[in-house]
Amino acid sequence: MSFTPEIAAIRFGYGLSPRHPAPASPEAMVEALQADDSMARAFPIGSMAETYADFQYLSDLKKAELDGDKTAKRKYRNWRGQNRRDHARMLRHTIARGLDAPDPLRERLTRFWADHFTVRGKGVSRLMVQRFVEDAIRPNITAPFSEMLKAAVTHPMMLIYLDQDKSIGPGSPVAERNAKKGRRRGLNENLAREVLELHTLGVGGAYSQADVRQLAELMAGMTLNLREGVRFEPKRGEPGAEEVLGQSYGGRKPKLEDIHAALDAIALHPDTAAHLARKLAVHFVSDTPPPALVEALRLRYTETGGNLGAVTEALLSHPEAWVPLAKIKQPFDFVTSALRALGVTGSQLAALDRKATLRIIIRPMGLMGQEWERPNGPDGWPEDGEHWLTPQGLAVRINWAMSAGRVDGLDLPDPRALVETALGSQADERLLFAAKAAESRAEGVGIVLASPAFQRR
Repeated sequence: MSFTPEIAAIRFGYGLSPRHPAPASPEAMVEALQADDSMARAFPIGSMAETYADFQYLSDLKKAELDGDKTAKRKYRNWRGQNRRDHARMLRHTIARGLDAPDPLRERLTRFWADHFTVRGKGVSRLMVQRFVEDAIRPNITAPFSEMLKAAVTHPMMLIYLDQDKSIGPGSPVAERNAKKGRRRGLNENLAREVLELHTLGVGGAYSQADVRQLAELMAGMTLNLREGVRFEPKRGEPGAEEVLGQSYGGRKPKLEDIHAALDAIALHPDTAAHLARKLAVHFVSDTPPPALVEALRLRYTETGGNLGAVTEALLSHPEAWVPLAKIKQPFDFVTSALRALGVTGSQLAALDRKATLRIIIRPMGLMGQEWERPNGPDGWPEDGEHWLTPQGLAVRINWAMSAGRVDGLDLPDPRALVETALGSQADERLLFAAKAAESRAEGVGIVLASPAFQRR
């Protein structure tokens, strides 16, 4: 098995496009990851500084209301409306990057690692989800995994999502003071458990409940100032050393550097290498990945100290990465690849208003089973193809495909040309015949986009 341009575009990107050539080689794909991140500049998401400003604004608004400001409720409603519009804009910009990127491997890797470090927001923190991705994930997709791990685990969004900002060491001065006042708030193990179970060693990895407890105690005291970001409060931290996976961290006075040291070591654990190698192979190649591919990724991770750029290069250069397409596209991938195949530009997509975004993207994706930014738990979205091809999910995909012309400003292509544009050598004669026999251009386009061939990646 060897490199195939169409498979490269579909499996490791968001599909073929009439506006961009397919990748020329694995080397070119790796080289593109080292280039300037032009898509982030073209379609900005925003910064945590804006989130801190929102928190401050709402705090000031609440105070003004208590002081008798009659306009406070109206100002809050206006803020909520802007919050919803900004949330829809972030989705449009995320998809727009996949449409305009000449080689969207960077976009696919960003989505993969964002799912690996799943977070879920609500209210004000809803806008933090994609800012978390911009801060912690996107800059680190070719860095050592330890850098991404530290950035993600100590990010304000992760602390809020898993209630780490409320965790207090049981032997800390704050815990003692709380006990005297009858308060029950104490240690929270959520983040420590997910770090070991999901982010690093994996389910069944070589850790115990004692390791979870000790890591939770090491992390206690890591909290959030909603005007400045994450900080460590020693008086909330657990005093003394903690032993995680056989190594001791910290001392008399706990600090953030101790947490970083533990995460650095956990990132290099053999079980972390094995867990991430398999997860990458499952996501990009097959629900039952070739053992030789998984082993090659594991070995490369170990050899390079977890360098994700090197692991990605090993993935693209391995013969087993070019087996026939078999994975089922998740709804986000399906919608993005369909829009890319139809030649929709990032600017066209970004120009939609919130109402059109709901109608064309958000509601259909939800009906397909993938509500934007709302996975069921911290383990992210399922990889199993059967999860996505439910009768309802498939019906919604077909209906969406048949009405693809509703994108504002889109001129539907000739269905026969779309077969080549969207699938190239991955199409068969039956699909080409069906596209030719369609009674209308819209129907022909729908047949191509709803076809089993187009659903695979």
